[in-house]
Amino acid sequence: MDLLRISMVQMDVIWENPAANRLKLDQLLQPLTGMTDLIVLPEMFTTGFSVQARELAEPMLGETVGWMKLKAQQTGAAIAGSLIIKENGIHFNRFIFVHPSGQINQYDKRHLFSMGGENQYFDKGKSKDIILYKGWRIALFVCYDLRFPVWCRSISTADLMLFAANWPEKRNLVWQTLIRARAIENQLYVAGVNRTGLDGNGITYSGESTLIDAKGFYLLEMGQQPDTVATCPISLDELNRFREKFPVAEEEDRFRLEF
Repeated sequence: MDLLRISMVQMDVIWENPAANRLKLDQLLQPLTGMTDLIVLPEMFTTGFSVQARELAEPMLGETVGWMKLKAQQTGAAIAGSLIIKENGIHFNRFIFVHPSGQINQYDKRHLFSMGGENQYFDKGKSKDIILYKGWRIALFVCYDLRFPVWCRSISTADLMLFAANWPEKRNLVWQTLIRARAIENQLYVAGVNRTGLDGNGITYSGESTLIDAKGFYLLEMGQQPDTVATCPISLDELNRFREKFPVAEEEDRFRLEF
């Protein structure tokens, strides 16, 4: 499949209220039925960036994952976003990717934001996988992962990176700079979906969700508009032609990751 239609959902997440956030998303996603291929939600889209893991965690067979499966089936599109998951007594900030068929892929956030206490309440992920969807190779990352280029390095194994984030407004310049860098250095598309509004800790988020191509050009810039959806097609043929014409991957360094 050459063209992949990506819909990015930039929302003011209601603090620690999964039911209210699912209801809000029901309304935001309804117009997307049959109109897109992939829907991307922010980090912790049911709660906001909360460390109340014990109180807010859901199992993989819980309400939100069930809701994601229903929405993927209804819209005919994959749906992806992170939420607090409890598994075998351990809590994760887990990026979940649900296919229209009901198949589920997942990625547990590797780099936990210690300055916000995330590392005290969550366990970090230990692996990353490339998702195959409609002929595209997709890599999942969560917020703070954006600062770690070695972990994100996927130049020869992915076509698209997805970043789900709760990235504060005061560090917006860093957000914009690093998303663009990850796209250019890895020669792929990068979609970064961030929330808006004020959370329960008094932190402000300005959104600025963006979609960038392998050359560093902006395909979508969502600004600071809350509770909005933007859709844009990206081309795999165009990406591969650029890679063939400018084959950076042939001279890349091979990194060894320690776990």
